[in-house]
Order: sequence, then C-alpha cells, then structure tokens
Amino acid sequence: MQVLREKIDFPPGQSFRVIRWSRNLREVECVLAPGKAQKIAGEGTHWHYHTEMELTLFTSGAGMRFVGDHIGSFAGGDLVLLGAKLPHYWHTKEASSGVSVQWHFPESHPFWAFPETLKLAGLFKKAGRGLRFSGRTVKAAAGLLQELTTADGVERLALLLKLLALLSRAAEQDRSSLSVRSFALPMESHYQQAIRDAVRHLIANFRQEVRLEEVLELTNLSRPTFARQFKKHSGRTFSEFLNRLRLQAACRELVESDRSVLEISGECGFSQISFFNRIFKRVHKCSPTEWRKRRVR
Repeated sequence: MQVLREKIDFPPGQSFRVIRWSRNLREVECVLAPGKAQKIAGEGTHWHYHTEMELTLFTSGAGMRFVGDHIGSFAGGDLVLLGAKLPHYWHTKEASSGVSVQWHFPESHPFWAFPETLKLAGLFKKAGRGLRFSGRTVKAAAGLLQELTTADGVERLALLLKLLALLSRAAEQDRSSLSVRSFALPMESHYQQAIRDAVRHLIANFRQEVRLEEVLELTNLSRPTFARQFKKHSGRTFSEFLNRLRLQAACRELVESDRSVLEISGECGFSQISFFNRIFKRVHKCSPTEWRKRRVR
C-alpha cells in the first residue's frame, strides 16, 4: 500500500517556506520572493501529516477543522500552530483564503545553537497537540504573516523569529490546545491511505446511515486492523469520530438556522433524538436548546 504523507520541499536557499491561497486549499502557491511565487499542489484538503511544523491562518472561509483527535468548526481569523507529525485536515464549506508558514527545526538543527531560541522549546512541545490562538495574538500574527509574503532573505527570517516569539508569549486566554493527546505517527505508516479514504468517506456521508462494513470494504482492512489503525491515526474510535462529526454539524445548524432540535438531529445523522440529547449533554454539559440560547442573541 502506498505511503501517503506530504513531502515538503523548501525553496533553494531558504530554511522554511511561506504558502498562500486565495480560492481553495487545492490551488496553493509558494511565495519565493517579493512578487515571485510558484504554484504547488495543496494538501490541506485531506487527512495528512508531515515532519514540518506549520502555522496556518485562514483570512476567510469556514468549515470543519480536524487536528489529531480534535474536531471543531472554524471561520476566518482561525490561527493554528501544528507540531511535527500531527495529522490534520480542513474541510471548507466554500471558498477560502489564507497564509501558512512551514519549517523543520529538529533538536540537531543549528536553530537551537542560539541560547535565545531555547525559550521556544516549550511552545514547540505544546504544538504537538495543536494550538489555536485568538484575541490580540491573531491580529498581531496576521500582520507578521502578511509581511512574510513580501519579505526576503534575512528580513524574512527575522519576521519568522518575531512571529514565534509572539506566539510563545501569548496570554493564556489567547491560546488553547486542540487535540487531547499528542501524536507521533511513524512517517512510514502503511495505513495512511486507508485511513484517509475512511475519513473522507465519513465526512461525505455522515448525514446518512454509515455502516462499518462499507468502510472496511473501502479500505480493504480487517475489522481488528481497521479499529486499531483508525484510533491510532485519528485518536478516536470509528463510532466516536462519526458521532463527533455529526455533533459538530448539529452545533453549526443550531446557530445558523431556526429549525427544531428534532429536525437538526435527524438531518445530521442521528436516528434517535434521545441519543442525540444524551451525547450532546455529555460533550457540552448542557442540552441543545440551552446551547443554542447561549450563542444566539
């Protein structure tokens, strides 16, 4: 089975790369220098991981964010720092735009020869679970990321260091971990293609009945192997992942529509309202009706 991971190549003479997109995550370009960019294949539209760390800002767009075992909604202004080998995926509803910077500074990298950079070790470790930033940190980081797309050489490196310093000193209320656990997936995962196909199938069909047998046939894996590898790669069991997908979709509908809880639960794939209410309360510590009242003014 083919090993699937994103192989990131840094431009010649550069120790990191800056990418941006203005329509969708498939049509991406790598910014080489001021006024110079190269089109590359975008990998953010499917479940994947890579050795490089990544900081991604969506300037527009909305959808569902997958980071490790985290599943949640996102919109424009979403700023996320990802650690090495952390599986991730953004499922956008429509058009989107944004900018991202990717780098790889392992322990042996000259980056750590400077005593000043050692203060960033804590930030890099926490990024292993994915960090979402908010508040003033996002506004300041957005400006620096934009400057990275127009800078070159030492100036660009200085901007990256300034950006990392900003994130490392972000106030506690401006940052939150996404994945419950850290991931350290082997780069030679022979099951990556199968799990990617399974995740794509669930996202496309979660609003209707999804049978495990269909997914096993799609991935060509036995039940025990699929169960073990799916949890290893996504941090959740098959049913947990599917229910969380449906729950996040229901949360969006509760805010964006005035339809009844019964209608929404059914359209999001829950066959029983009692089960929907029970799992909703377990996750959000309140009923769907209470949750809606708190967010709709």
